[in-house]
Amino acid sequence: MLTDLKAAKKVTGAKQVTRALKNGTARLVFLAQNADPRVTEPIEILCREQGVATEAVDTMSALGVACGIAVGSAVAAIVE
Repeated sequence: MLTDLKAAKKVTGAKQVTRALKNGTARLVFLAQNADPRVTEPIEILCREQGVATEAVDTMSALGVACGIAVGSAVAAIVE
């Protein structure tokens, strides 16, 4: 699924992903396992509430690379 992230319309970062979840445009959320839980846990809870699937990614750097950015990312989402 991480390979799908490269070609899909996406958002990265906690604020953007939270906004996408609240707007109902997030379809799949990726969470980096080595990210600070204070960042990822609220988003994971919001995903459960909204019924949006989540996928674990090993590292923030791997998620950043998949998103095509030069830095790591704690969270990212595929959006409509």
